[in-house]
Amino acid sequence: MRQILFAAGIALAVSILLTPVLIKAFSRQGFGQEIRVEGPKTHQSKRGTPTMGGVAILAGLWAGYWGSHLIGIGYDADGPSASGLLVLGLTTALGGVGFLDDFIKIRKQRNLGLNKTAKLVGQLVAAVIFGILALQFRGGGANSLTPGSTNLSYVRDITTVTLGSLVFVAFCYLLVSAWSNAVNLTDGLDGLAAGSMSLVLGAYVIITFWQYRNSCETTQAIGCYDVRDPLDLALICGAGAGACIGFLWWNAAPAKIFMGDTGSLALGGMLAGLSITTRTELLMVVIGALFVAEAASVVIQVAVFRSSRRRVFRMAPFHHHFELAGWAETTVIIRFWLLAAIASAIGLALFYSEYLAAIGG
Repeated sequence: MRQILFAAGIALAVSILLTPVLIKAFSRQGFGQEIRVEGPKTHQSKRGTPTMGGVAILAGLWAGYWGSHLIGIGYDADGPSASGLLVLGLTTALGGVGFLDDFIKIRKQRNLGLNKTAKLVGQLVAAVIFGILALQFRGGGANSLTPGSTNLSYVRDITTVTLGSLVFVAFCYLLVSAWSNAVNLTDGLDGLAAGSMSLVLGAYVIITFWQYRNSCETTQAIGCYDVRDPLDLALICGAGAGACIGFLWWNAAPAKIFMGDTGSLALGGMLAGLSITTRTELLMVVIGALFVAEAASVVIQVAVFRSSRRRVFRMAPFHHHFELAGWAETTVIIRFWLLAAIASAIGLALFYSEYLAAIGG
């Protein structure tokens, strides 16, 4: 537990101290955000706000993870694991794709960076490498687990639904693309994505720590979890949550910096990686329900408009719908944070109720 607190604390400190440095540096370089012309008129005043703040989140994540391991050497804690490094690598790779997207937007002074094909190729390469490696690195325990599993999972593997290696890799791409784009779409209001991610990752700190305390590697008790490196994944979650909170200090309305695609794609990749390595792919849909709803609102808007030329929402993603309905931006943000908190709480309740059912409680 101490390592998790170290990871979160270090990540928080690095993120909250590095972000104002980035604000000054990016402002001097003119790295300002371009705003959608068709968006809410109140957003036009945000044009020129420094972007690519996701760099601070990634820096905090790396510092928190490795710093906690360095401190852990003093009391013989386990070192870095395959699962932790794979999720960290996937997060960073997606952050790299987002950085290129942000940089092109800034250089060309438009709200469009990488074209859809280039972005999808970047996500594809990162997902395929992650999927292939997730089926390697068998542990040395009795169960010889790999970071990923070819079984579909809810709270643990569903043994009746086996995907096979090739389908698993394709499934990894589906999850990486879906979650990274979902978080990217949510990042449209000051602090909305960072605050919501803090809540989701906070829930996953609890889940991964519970999996560690009830791991089949250390106990064969009824209801134990077949997860390869739950404690190391808890460090990733703790560091991610701390980094998001540190960044949120500067990103809360009125934002002094935006995370950009550098942050949103990276955080979406983290959710995809965590869902696979913790064997909670379907549960993640519940815990991350806000991101799912944001992405679904865009899909619904496009599908209905193309078929009937009518709009379901005033504007999609649907957080803009409420802005155009007259809600203040801060009202939308706080209420959406509450929705994210409720979804996280429901997800934790489902996780624990499954454990009780497994042990016959």
